[in-house]
Formats: sequence, structure tokens, C-alpha cells
Amino acid sequence: MGSVTSPRFPFIDFSNVDENMNAHDWDSTKSRVHQALKEFGCFEASFPIISPELRTSLFDSFQHLFDLPMETKLKNQSSKPLHGYVGGYSTLPRYESMGIDDVLILEKAESFAKTFWPEGNPEFSTAIHEYSSKLSKLDQMVRRMVLESLGLEKYMVEHMGQTYYQLRCMKYRKPDANESELGLNAHTDKTIITIIHQNQVDGFELQLKSGDWIKFQPSSPNSFIVMCGDFLYAWTNGRLHSPIHRVVTTSTEKDRYSLTVISNPKGGYVVKAPEEVVDEQHPLLFKPFDAVEFYKFFGTEEGHRAQAGALKTYCGV
Repeated sequence: MGSVTSPRFPFIDFSNVDENMNAHDWDSTKSRVHQALKEFGCFEASFPIISPELRTSLFDSFQHLFDLPMETKLKNQSSKPLHGYVGGYSTLPRYESMGIDDVLILEKAESFAKTFWPEGNPEFSTAIHEYSSKLSKLDQMVRRMVLESLGLEKYMVEHMGQTYYQLRCMKYRKPDANESELGLNAHTDKTIITIIHQNQVDGFELQLKSGDWIKFQPSSPNSFIVMCGDFLYAWTNGRLHSPIHRVVTTSTEKDRYSLTVISNPKGGYVVKAPEEVVDEQHPLLFKPFDAVEFYKFFGTEEGHRAQAGALKTYCGV
């Protein structure tokens, strides 16, 4: 499965960052964010805004949902591939996930809850909405820092306004005896930014540009993985790195759960690298493309075969 080395993820503390009140912390953090996403494609963020009670409530609720019968879980549907319930793969028998689109709209969270609790579950809906809203602030700070670092401030309104958020929860059942430790194949994320939080069961591994793998070992329960996805990689014309990663779980005691808050382009928005990031040293990598159409391609057999190279296969120059 490839060698695993000991280097740690870049660590960035956001606890004192406020773009309106502390210019020094904003500027110094911005530089570190840009460098981390350029070299690693991700970093560990300390963002102590999510209470332990909220975290525990969400993980407990999703654990209950994943324990439901398959016919019930399949009610989590989406017109976009890989956006609703995903599971039952013979090649990845331990992996399941489910998601909520437009999660910053409370009614969407309530609709998701009613899929499983016909009478509704206001506590769960509110928790989903609160968690996602708080982490969307981290996403927006990171993306503002990226655009400022690249001198692309004039695209700020367009870039930030043409996105929506999704919450996904993923379950990796603990491996049985003689069962593969691989929970999820090596891939890149088909997102703008992915923010990941896990339930204290490790498993996330990142492939460095050298080809070596490193394990994510969080510094604290307040730590999140912030990762550049393919859409931001394409939009910045490769100035940032969309890293290959996988999940390998060795714990035979507990299932692994992770919560992800994802920013994605809205349907109809064309992902196109600004002219400022295209030059002789950085020739155009991808033709303009609609993210929703790319999702459809990735849902095909050809798209699945391409995995990390799906974007290049779909619209590479």
C-alpha cells in the first residue's frame, strides 16, 4: 500500500484569527495557509469553535442512522452522484456515507431529518445546521486567504457567492479478522474545500508529492483537516495542490466516523481559471467546465476508473 513516513501535517491555529480585528494574525496565517495548500494540499487547523457537546451529539446521531436498515438509509437520495447515501460496494465493504446538500439552509437539514424521523427531529436538525454554519466560517476564511495570496481579490464576490455547502458523515466499520484495513481507496476530493473531523479513531493518510504517505494524528479534539479539492486546484490553475489521500483503519475496537463540511460550486457555475494565474510558466491545465456535469462523468465507469485523474480525463488541456 506504499510506505508511510513520519512527517506531520502543517499545523495552523485559527483561534485568534479575525480578519476584521487582528491584521497581523490574519496576514501571518494567510501566508501559512497558502504555503500549506501549495505544498501539501491540506493542513491541520485548530478551530475551537465547536463544543464537545455538539460534536458528541452529531456523531451519536449519525451512528444511529448508519445502524438503520439499508432500505431506510437508501432514502437519503440526491440527483448528483455520490451526494446521497453511498455504500454496499463489494470492493469497499466497510465504507458508508450519507449527505445533506445546502446544509446552511435550516429547512434542508429539517427535510433530511424527516427522511428518518417522519415527525421531525428539531434537536438533530439544529445541530447539523449549527455545526455546518460554524465550519463554513473557517472555509470562507481559508478561501479569502487563498484569493488574497494569489492577488485574485477582484473575484472574491463571484467565487464566494457561487458556492453551496454539504455535510457528509462517513462510517468505516472496524475490520473483521483477515479483512483489508483499507477503508477508502486513494483519491482526490471533488470539492472546493473539504473540512474533516473524526471521532478519535485515526485512519486518514495523505500522499506527499514525493509519493510517500503520512498519517494524520490530530493534536487535539478541536483539530480539523482542511483540504484543497479538485475544483479549487482547477480554478487556481494548479497554483494549489489537490492531494491524493485514503483511509486505512487498523482499530478492531471501534468503528471510525468522520464528519465533513464541503464547499462546492453551484449548478450552472463554470469553473474557469482566471487569466491572472495562466502564463508561460503556468500554462492552462483544464478547459472550463460545469461542476455538476463533471459529477455526472465521475459517476460513470470511466470516471471511477480514472479516480484521482478524473478531472484531467474529463477536461484536461
